[in-house]
Amino acid sequence: MTSIKRTESAEARMHAIQIERYGGPEVLLRREVPVPVPGRGEVLVRVLVAGVNFMDIHTRQGKYANSRTYPVPLPCTLGMEGAGEVVAVGDGVDDCASGDRVAWCISWGSYAEYAVVPARLIAPVPQALPLELAGASIFQGSTAHYLINDVAKLEAGDTCLVHAAAGAIGQLLVQMARARGVSVYATAGSPEKADIARALGAAAVFPYREGRFADEILERTEGRGVDVVFDAVGRTTLRHSFRCTRVRGLVVNYGAVSGSIQDLDPLELGEAGSLFLTRPRLADHIADKQSVRRRAHDVFAALLDGTLQISISGRYTLDEVETAHLRLESRTETGKSIVCLA
Repeated sequence: MTSIKRTESAEARMHAIQIERYGGPEVLLRREVPVPVPGRGEVLVRVLVAGVNFMDIHTRQGKYANSRTYPVPLPCTLGMEGAGEVVAVGDGVDDCASGDRVAWCISWGSYAEYAVVPARLIAPVPQALPLELAGASIFQGSTAHYLINDVAKLEAGDTCLVHAAAGAIGQLLVQMARARGVSVYATAGSPEKADIARALGAAAVFPYREGRFADEILERTEGRGVDVVFDAVGRTTLRHSFRCTRVRGLVVNYGAVSGSIQDLDPLELGEAGSLFLTRPRLADHIADKQSVRRRAHDVFAALLDGTLQISISGRYTLDEVETAHLRLESRTETGKSIVCLA
């Protein structure tokens, strides 16, 4: 077990990236703070890898300020995904111990040398899997897993459209759908990103071009449309997604990087073919320890056997978190960015 740095007063200290007000990257603060102490049902982890996600940016911007699903009060330590080694456990924790290799997500505080995590969100990491991959994959991997298996329930022979297919979740959706025998169409924002989606198994990749992707898909499916659309783009694509979904098909809106639609009339779903529209969140699909570990197990096993690949496009230190946020916001990354603390 790694020893914790102590000051002259014997208080354990660590470095962390915190915010005390909402805003741009300028509100990020690098501080030396006390190492947190695990309470009942909690685990203290020495963080070795923290994922960089849009949820971190949205937290910093204040988009969860009034969220019931993801309450993150100020001040807070950023970072909602990570991997590392257990240092200590609180009362009532009997299924992990000091030295265990673990990963987690949807628990804020991983932009730090140590983090306290609810034990129910902890997933064991196989010895054969590098912690870097575990920390880079558990959030997007668990998200893609529940979208494919629990929300869309895709089966061999189905068809789907994956928007932003070169993004971190998009890449995993393409791979998981293809592994199930699903025909995958995709959209991408540049020829380079389109190449990524094709390499992962997308049958055809289209530019957004003011919604013309919908016309392309309708032509390729002889007017039927796809069974399921995975749309994390939002305002600029969602209504066009309706157009290329089959009658009684499903549109899964799991993000809104282009902004949210504020004027959607449910009648539009009927006019588009009695569509189903859902806006799910990961927290509701990892509400218990069994769900957390089942999803992580499947993702980690697929990474180990090669049926799933994750691209780590950027590695940063704690001092470089602002740069990581800027690059993610500018969408110059085509894979997953991580903060390395070891």
